[in-house]
Amino acid sequence: MENVQENKMGTMPVNRLLISMAVPMMISMLVQALYNIVDSIFVARISEDALTAVSLAFPMQNLMIAVSSGLGVGMNAVLSRSLGQKNMKAVDKSANNGIFLEAVGYIIFLLLGLFAVRLFYNAQDASKEIADLGVQYLSIVLIFSFGIFGQFTFERMLQATGRTLLTMFTQLTGALINIILDPIMIFGLLGCPKFGIAGAAIATVIGQIIAALFAFILNIKKNHEVRIIPKQIIKPDPRTIRTILAVGIPSMIMAAIGSVMTFGLNKILIVFSSTAVAVFGVYFKLQSFVFMPVFGLNNGMVPIVSYNYGAGKKDRMMKTIKLAVCYAIGIMLLGFALIQIIPDKMLLLFDASENMLAIGVPALKIISISFIAAGASVVLSSTFQALGNGVLSMMMSIIRQLVVLLPAAYVLSLFGDVNLVWWAFPIAEVASIAVGLIAMRHLYNKIIKPMGQ
Repeated sequence: MENVQENKMGTMPVNRLLISMAVPMMISMLVQALYNIVDSIFVARISEDALTAVSLAFPMQNLMIAVSSGLGVGMNAVLSRSLGQKNMKAVDKSANNGIFLEAVGYIIFLLLGLFAVRLFYNAQDASKEIADLGVQYLSIVLIFSFGIFGQFTFERMLQATGRTLLTMFTQLTGALINIILDPIMIFGLLGCPKFGIAGAAIATVIGQIIAALFAFILNIKKNHEVRIIPKQIIKPDPRTIRTILAVGIPSMIMAAIGSVMTFGLNKILIVFSSTAVAVFGVYFKLQSFVFMPVFGLNNGMVPIVSYNYGAGKKDRMMKTIKLAVCYAIGIMLLGFALIQIIPDKMLLLFDASENMLAIGVPALKIISISFIAAGASVVLSSTFQALGNGVLSMMMSIIRQLVVLLPAAYVLSLFGDVNLVWWAFPIAEVASIAVGLIAMRHLYNKIIKPMGQ
């Protein structure tokens, strides 16, 4: 085992460490959320059908992000734990085998982009007009998804060694490029051809590719604790692959469950109207402005928890988790208050019609009630992943979205009032936090409490 200097994650005061690692991630995730909103605002200016087409694309896009981020979570947790153990050979293996797995993930979505997009829209009972727009958009996003897979890979490598400020720069770069290119490519400004909905997809993938290249360069130049070794990438180590997947697969399934939930809820809502589907899509864009900072907080928290778990520092671990829960709840309460006060103004950003406002205002008010418990749920779920217990995170997600939310939404839809469907979200979040607290108590007694100081 090599003699290496103690990383700041094992020595810096915990609150200052968490803030220093999480704030850059929260800022970059906020910009990413802003991009998501701006993207849909521009698409809504094309037509409500275009907005619905992008909303229906969300399950597939979410599945792609689930795979790329899940593999990144697995690599991140294993890499950080190896760093805490001062095992630098394992650090390198974690990184290079993570790159291999992300490349395999891209190939899968390349094939889906080439052969499965039309079938995907038809399965959601989309009209021909909406499906045609959706195929233009989603095919480009999937075929050129090597950008998002590369971005997750190299940003997670930086995060795992505590360099979250650098990942802020890469995410800001990609998001700002997207925001700038969106109106130019959608509406044909500054001499650019008018691509319409395809322009939104082109702007997205260009931003992702540039961000991935930037993150790769930063790893080569600045991340000296991790070495990118081509031989290890093309000849993966089965044991390391299994270790990454042990954390990554539950994380992937957990996020992919969101795609199943969205797909199912879209099918429930489209029975009422395509406008209800568009409202649900707008909600996901708006809630990202609240959830993204919490995810950024988690991205800063996970390597700290994993590192100190590997180093056997129980007090630092628990203090990090408690602080993250407090900050997450505060962020979610602010989001809840904002949506309760100005839901109509938020919907008008998306060129909402009177019908869309009539459906959307009560929808946002009801769904945002779930925010009150969601902050703690998200942090607990990420804590389980950081400690190598991704199955517990998966259980929380399955119970929330499949066991409770979808069945509740379906039963409530039978009453014929779309406003009742939205109550499935608060119901599901209460179930999720209950399971999360029980699981955390089990995990504390089993592996945290016995740890030495």
